[in-house]
Amino acid sequence: TELYSYTEEPEFAVNRKCFQEDFQTQVKGGRWSELDASKQKAYVMQLLDGLEVVDRNRRLKVARAILYLAQGVFGECDTEAEVLYWARYNNFLLYQMGTFTAFLEMLNMEMANSQACSSALRKPAISLADSTALRVLLSVMYLMVETIRAEKETDLPEWKTSRETFRTELSFPVHSEEPFALLLFTMVTKFCSGHAPHFPMKKVLLLLWKVLVFTLGGFEALQAMKVRKRGELALPPLPEDSIQVMRSMRAASPPAYTIELVEQQQKRGHRSRRPLMKQDSLDIYNERDPFKNDELGADEEEADEVDSGIEGELDLLERDTVVQPVSVPRPPVERVSFPKGLPWAPKVRQKDIEHFLEASRNKFIGFTLGQDTDTLVGLPRPIHESVKTLKQHKYISISDVQIKNEEELEKCPLSLGEEDVEETPCEILYRAMLYNLPQYMIALLKILLAAAPTSKAKTDSINILADVLPEEMPITVLQSMKLGIDVNRHKEIIVKSISALLLLLLKHFKLNHVYQFEYVSQHLVFANCIPLILKFFNQNIMSYITAKNSISVLDYPACTVHELPELNAESLETGDNNQFCWRNLFSCINLLRILNKLTKWKHSRTMMLVVFKSAPILKRALKVKQAMMQLYVLKLLKIQTKYLGRQWRKSNMKTMSAIYQKVRHRMNDDWAYGN
Repeated sequence: TELYSYTEEPEFAVNRKCFQEDFQTQVKGGRWSELDASKQKAYVMQLLDGLEVVDRNRRLKVARAILYLAQGVFGECDTEAEVLYWARYNNFLLYQMGTFTAFLEMLNMEMANSQACSSALRKPAISLADSTALRVLLSVMYLMVETIRAEKETDLPEWKTSRETFRTELSFPVHSEEPFALLLFTMVTKFCSGHAPHFPMKKVLLLLWKVLVFTLGGFEALQAMKVRKRGELALPPLPEDSIQVMRSMRAASPPAYTIELVEQQQKRGHRSRRPLMKQDSLDIYNERDPFKNDELGADEEEADEVDSGIEGELDLLERDTVVQPVSVPRPPVERVSFPKGLPWAPKVRQKDIEHFLEASRNKFIGFTLGQDTDTLVGLPRPIHESVKTLKQHKYISISDVQIKNEEELEKCPLSLGEEDVEETPCEILYRAMLYNLPQYMIALLKILLAAAPTSKAKTDSINILADVLPEEMPITVLQSMKLGIDVNRHKEIIVKSISALLLLLLKHFKLNHVYQFEYVSQHLVFANCIPLILKFFNQNIMSYITAKNSISVLDYPACTVHELPELNAESLETGDNNQFCWRNLFSCINLLRILNKLTKWKHSRTMMLVVFKSAPILKRALKVKQAMMQLYVLKLLKIQTKYLGRQWRKSNMKTMSAIYQKVRHRMNDDWAYGN
């Protein structure tokens, strides 16, 4: 459904007309669904021959007829299920007849069409009409990729074969020098450089994302690849399946906010005699007096604990127990049962064990032994126990092994010779992208910035709305409302596809080789990805996640089989009855995960989070009661906690305990203390 804008809706009828005109001349008086397989194949062959003609308009008509087939010959269907059945059947048929290759050639021709580019560049306002041919081609390609990619139990054996052939064809280029994804990346950079403003970016990005999911594998496939790779490297299995752990997590109630705080302050009027202290931006660097906040009397601090103004730490329930005399029998209270233990097994790095032993030897013996983690001579018993515990939880990642191998190869380049690199789809894609990688990252982030809801429409930002705006701008209020919803939805879909494809790239490159991941990350950071994501979250995140920018009666396949009701303000308002807009929740989680990937173990980037004052922005995002989203927010807060100063930690105890409960522990990480 996300492939089509609502302004494209009239084109469904155009596609149907193109198909029926052609079909009636070839097959007198029949219906597509009544033909036998051999006749269907013969007809598709005739259509594909029609793509070879010189006349561009004739080619477009044939492409539209093929698109109608890919959309599921809805003119012959009565229900949505029927449309989807025929769409699936036809897409496999089209692929087997070589349609994808034919459309790939047409896409290359269309991209090189300098006339379309120059006419789009001359126009004061670009509209849907400028990208008609490209939209038809990309729609067919998207429908084929998305249909063939999805596995179903009812699939025929030859469909399974088609799926593997198609995946290979997209991953390992045969005719061209580059994988298909690279062509789409080129379209993205061409669009951003301003040379091709008529490219329908939303469709390009959606197709690019689906091609990456298909050729490289989605998140579930990634987890399986990770397990397999650890086995090949003889590493111990993962302590848990992170996808499963996250699924069983429950959301925490969000921390208290300013309005509630003001009410609490009024209740505690008698204590407001203390002036509010201005907290130093970074207590660590406040050399004058590291304990400057300790002037409060001890009694005041304790009063703070009991009546914790900021977080309301003591639950009302517990407060009752404090006040009530023992003699009164209390009604039985239903206790909330928490799962036993913490969700994640703790992890320790080899480095951590070395640091711990170095500090211990310095303290007790007075000299160190470098990287030796086995000699414990002269160290007291408790240290032996600590080292034993640390070693039990030692975790060696695939990246550690890859880095070690690289170091070995650098030490003895001649004796070890060339490294054997497996030709995986990921390796081939990286090699193809390497030459222009910085440009691809900059272009994706430029589009992301233009689609972010916090971005003001600047004159210099790129126009990503060319493929939503109709030729005639709306006249009535109703048309304006519809277009407004369409534009917002369009932006949301762009954010969704970019966030998903960036995260996929980072995760796959990291598994393939950690240095590929580092190179891509570096270019994202150079292109200001960190402040951009923080800018994205610096909005009313609750209203973004509950936004209703969809008109369900206009969504495919509903709009193709049901008579459209008379659209009015009410029917525009009544969208789906989901509490969340799943699309936006997905985008938010992806962006948080990207931010985590970029900042983890990188001190300078963590300091960027601190300098850009991300803590209040992230804390606001905790309002969304969804466990996975909260987990990634808490991870980002955890890495910067020690730099936020004592006052921050003191007044955010609820957030601190949420971090403790939900985020994995690193055994000797003093994240909560800022030592």
